Amino acid sequence: MPGDELDVVAVGHAIVDVIASASDEDLDLHGLVKGSMVLVHAEQADASYAAMGPAVQTSGGSAANTVAGVASFGGAAAFIGKVRDDEMGKVFTHDIRSIGVEFSTPPATEGEATARCLVLVTPDAERTMTTYLGAARRLAAEDIDPALITRAQVTYLEGYLWDPPDAISALRQAMALAHAAGRRVAFSLSDPFCVDRHRDEFLALLDGDVDVLFANDAEATSLFEVASLEEAVAAVRGRCEIAAFTRGPEGSVVVGGDAVLAVPAAPVDQVVDTTGAGDLYAAGFLFGLTHGADLEGCARLGSVAAAEVISHIGARPRTSLAALAVPVLSRG
Repeated sequence: MPGDELDVVAVGHAIVDVIASASDEDLDLHGLVKGSMVLVHAEQADASYAAMGPAVQTSGGSAANTVAGVASFGGAAAFIGKVRDDEMGKVFTHDIRSIGVEFSTPPATEGEATARCLVLVTPDAERTMTTYLGAARRLAAEDIDPALITRAQVTYLEGYLWDPPDAISALRQAMALAHAAGRRVAFSLSDPFCVDRHRDEFLALLDGDVDVLFANDAEATSLFEVASLEEAVAAVRGRCEIAAFTRGPEGSVVVGGDAVLAVPAAPVDQVVDTTGAGDLYAAGFLFGLTHGADLEGCARLGSVAAAEVISHIGARPRTSLAALAVPVLSRG
């Protein structure tokens, strides 16, 4: 309920995922490279959407996927992101609220349309995406609700948003409010291309602004401009309270204080779609962190959530993560 303490509030791109089946011939027709993700303008997004077959529309975006995972674990979560007051904005708002995530950011009443990611899934389960960021990029400092940040044990920020000046101001505002309230700030590097664009700023964030860092091995090595994850682990020590580096099927490495823990990946019968694996790993880790788990337990919860999401198409869990968490938490 509004006013109660939250485990996690996330700030990120508010995107509607539009998922439809397609053939290889459909991709060729639209000049798309299978498995790729390209950013498009509004006109291209409208044309591609009009050409799609029957589709499923859900709220999406990296940080939104993470708080969806937290809610699936049974945690209390909220999301801050910008939509337009259009039909897609209504879809995003209804969907994210329907899974138990608080969402109250006022929609934009003018300007660009709600962001959307058009996902074409071919028979081999490969996903090809065209993304229009639209209103999602218009998040500003005034959209950050101080009361919401203060209520949350952790404020989680996605690096994808670190581009427009107004969005950067919003993320900095959220960090400042969280620390003023004695809360933690978690940050995801999101993508090696984000790191390449903003390396110096991201490194500076580690010295006082970010308490918990999430990255995969490619992002971590890019951030510190080193050749191996071992070197990245050495470089991050002492820079922030906790760093969690994911390594795909090899699991993750967690750095906290003097401890460096290598935690295996959770087993999965068949990898169908790796989209959202990092987002859900962060969900499990943060759920554990806000519910008293030690660092190994946090990483194991992250692995469990990642394993669930890569076993099917889509970046949201289909199985309640709360049940999957019980064996992990019972280990103490």
